[in-house]
Amino acid sequence: MDDTARASLQKGRGAGSNASGRFEHEKREAFDDGWDTADGPPPRLATSFTRDSTRTVITRNDSPDIPFDRSINPYRGCEHGCIYCFARPTHAYLGLSPGLDFESRILVKEQAPALLAAELRKPSYRCQPIALGTNTDPYQPAERHYRIMRGILEVLREFRHPVTVVTKSALVQRDIDILADMAKDNLAACAVSVTTLDRKLARTMEPRAATPERRIETLAALAATGIPTGVMAAPMIPALNDAELEAILERAAAVGVRGAGYTMLRLPMEVAPLFIEWLNDHFPARAKHVMSLVREGHGGKDYDPQWGKRMTGTGPYAELLRIRFETACRRLKLNLNRGRLWRLDTTKFAPPPLPSAQLRLL
Repeated sequence: MDDTARASLQKGRGAGSNASGRFEHEKREAFDDGWDTADGPPPRLATSFTRDSTRTVITRNDSPDIPFDRSINPYRGCEHGCIYCFARPTHAYLGLSPGLDFESRILVKEQAPALLAAELRKPSYRCQPIALGTNTDPYQPAERHYRIMRGILEVLREFRHPVTVVTKSALVQRDIDILADMAKDNLAACAVSVTTLDRKLARTMEPRAATPERRIETLAALAATGIPTGVMAAPMIPALNDAELEAILERAAAVGVRGAGYTMLRLPMEVAPLFIEWLNDHFPARAKHVMSLVREGHGGKDYDPQWGKRMTGTGPYAELLRIRFETACRRLKLNLNRGRLWRLDTTKFAPPPLPSAQLRLL
């Protein structure tokens, strides 16, 4: 396939290829068979949506370096197409590619609100905050149509169940009414991921996510309603967006945000070759330097999955990033009450009575 055809196929997408997942017996490899020049470029890659037939929606984890033990992902795959997304390898479990398939073949959990209500009613259930947006973005473009996230929030509000939300979409503003209502009872907190303030870089790196300006606007809207709001400067990519760390925090603090976090770039499994391919396509002069610093922060490898190290990295570069973040937070008075900001109330949890429960009174 020539460069023109490739650009046409992948316009508006993050990944530059669609290699087979690690569990497949056959490997796909693009090559020019001579037909493209005769028939013209292939059609634009369309997004398809498939119903996910899962029977449960709450995912559990016991990772010691993340502050939650349960989460919900309304969608599998994400049309935002962020090239660095650490969730891409999960598509391999479906027999799909972590590349273009991840951002164009989306599985939709339409029954998620009903399944969630059923799980919360189980006598064995013990309440702890549920995290939304920890894998794929719950407010990706499909949410405008399916409205699964709003349904989930309605269930959580009805059950008085605490929730945290992380997104890079301005669509979360649609649900401020629910989140603000829950926040009054210390049942909701929200963070917006701002990776860069450079609109051109954002379009290249996160092709279908909200612009940087819209994300700052969203932070302001959330904070203005009293919802505990944080900014995630994540991921920080050496020699690409890391120089913007302080500027991102400054813009967030200026609109009323009081919490902040950051992570260093993570490249697990199939993400590493996809990201390197993207670097060589878009930033060829910087590609080797970027990856040299990435590997320096992960013990000489593309990625070190060890708990306690995978999020922030190790070594001189990672330590400098940590110092810069903490210094900026002190100057901007961010994270002064970090523990309180995200410590939600689990004591108010109360499943509402089922309509049939009224019969027991007779």
